[in-house]
Amino acid sequence: MSTNSITSAGLSITAPARLHLGFLDLNGAIGRRYGSIGLAVDRPATRLTIVPSSANRAEGPEHARVLKLLDSFTRGRTQRYSVTTHDAIPAHAGLGSGTQLSLAVGAAIAQLEDRHMTANDLAILGARGARSGIGLAAFTGGGFIIDGGRGPHDQPPPVTLQTPFPDDWRVLLILDTNRAGVSGEAETTAFAGLPEFPNAMAANICHLVLMKLVPGLKETDLNAFGAALTEIQQIVGWHFAGKQGGSPWTSPAVGRLAQRMQTLGATGIGQSSWGPTGFAFVSGHEAAERLYHSLVGDAKRDGLDIAIARGRNAGAQIEPYRP
Repeated sequence: MSTNSITSAGLSITAPARLHLGFLDLNGAIGRRYGSIGLAVDRPATRLTIVPSSANRAEGPEHARVLKLLDSFTRGRTQRYSVTTHDAIPAHAGLGSGTQLSLAVGAAIAQLEDRHMTANDLAILGARGARSGIGLAAFTGGGFIIDGGRGPHDQPPPVTLQTPFPDDWRVLLILDTNRAGVSGEAETTAFAGLPEFPNAMAANICHLVLMKLVPGLKETDLNAFGAALTEIQQIVGWHFAGKQGGSPWTSPAVGRLAQRMQTLGATGIGQSSWGPTGFAFVSGHEAAERLYHSLVGDAKRDGLDIAIARGRNAGAQIEPYRP
């Protein structure tokens, strides 16, 4: 998270979306549960401005959500704020919109009031980071992220790896605005209703992460990285299939398009979180453009959108608001 000199006039905040690429261990037999793999991306993003006000006000996309956050972050305090949301990460799409919005509002208020609050403090106050630490790490520093899951203490998962993502790699996002991923109480219920995750599957995923996914990333070997990610996505996706209509894809159309991307040379295909957003990785912007133009017509006929994104190796940006 980068900041410039702060003035009382207000702040502008840009917070990046994140992809949730899979879990390490949904069993928790050795004392920690979940463990997440993720990536901050440069688009879409949440952009908002916040200024001191006589009363809490919000306008623009997600204004109702923002107003609730303002009421939560200013409870017991005298200062109030007005927030204008200019762009918002799509909600319930698997892109971490709720966490980024909450952290953006909370971090801005903390800076305007010169209050020292860590990202963990803000996450707890905003009721974020219950299972995954990816969103917090994306907000504070971006990059490719792995967290260590939830332990016995009620704290957000610790980040165990946060490293730059190769500048030359691109990720094609497949967006389905007609579908929504599971969230809120429904998500809690869905997790509670999952079958037991076998220890052997958790061991296999951790093996893939340590000996193929991360080395592939560090050596900029997209084939190794992508093969490991696709396999991890298959394991996790089929485990969640019973809560997604019997498929590893919340949106069957997204799944079909991702598989077509794979046949055309993309790798590392899967679904972010509960979806419906899917993803596929390629090396180089020209390859991404070729794949985009070869499939965008079919995507639109299926009611889908495709966007070309890059990994974002920086967190949220907070700077003085200049009206």
